[in-house]
Amino acid sequence: MEVRKELQDLEDKVIKGLEKSHKAMLQFKKQMNSPLIVSKEGKVVEIKAESILNTET
Repeated sequence: MEVRKELQDLEDKVIKGLEKSHKAMLQFKKQMNSPLIVSKEGKVVEIKAESILNTET
């Protein structure tokens, strides 16, 4: 049971880290007025910096 708890704790930390880095990346893109490049329905799409939602929260 202890291994399961350790794995759950590690998973929680990884998810928290990914959320934090995602937020930082969005703030950076907005600050630099750089578009965000994503894949949508198998196509590469550019999202303009000004349309990135507020990431302060």
